[in-house]
Amino acid sequence: MTISHILFDLDNTLYPSTSGIMPMFDVRIAEYVRNFLHLDEEEAQKVRESYFSTYGTTLRGLQLNYGDMVDVEDYLHYIHDMEISAFLALDAELDTRLGGIVTPKSIFTNSPIEHAQRVLKALGIERHFAQIFDLRYHGFDAKPSLSAYERVVAALGVPPSELAFVEDTPQNLVPAHQLGMTTILLSDEPSAPDHPLADYVVPDILAALGVLKELEG
Repeated sequence: MTISHILFDLDNTLYPSTSGIMPMFDVRIAEYVRNFLHLDEEEAQKVRESYFSTYGTTLRGLQLNYGDMVDVEDYLHYIHDMEISAFLALDAELDTRLGGIVTPKSIFTNSPIEHAQRVLKALGIERHFAQIFDLRYHGFDAKPSLSAYERVVAALGVPPSELAFVEDTPQNLVPAHQLGMTTILLSDEPSAPDHPLADYVVPDILAALGVLKELEG
């Protein structure tokens, strides 16, 4: 098997889900939905969860249902304007392990590039990634939309069969598997090893890097 490029998800993949970043995002997204749609807290949470499940991101759901009424940049600023250093610190082991893999690497995230850059800088690993394919790059039609994956494949100029994809959200494996990528799911769920779309299931990013090192030969 030849792996010519590795795609990494960002949030809850390059850092632990216990960091507290995603729960903070969830709170802010629900607040935005509540204020935008004039809902109570419970209804706003239901809308957030429904949009995420249906469209991949709450923002995409708002765009498709409310069009130009949604100020995209206002939304992104509201959700992502936080001090990342309060949640993450330099990760020397992650930096070393990434450096031990010579295959080119890029970020494929549903977050905006400024958030991705802050996360990579906080972890001290920004030097390892050639490109960041973010939410804006895809015109906000991001994972798990098949077109987002096809756009990344075209930009890299690498056959999908030579791409590895590291991700913590199972639904985002669907297009990657469909295109023929090697898929690595980060999960500690008991049922995860039986996931039909994951070629490998590992508990954390360091274990994923171990798999990638083996694939590299």
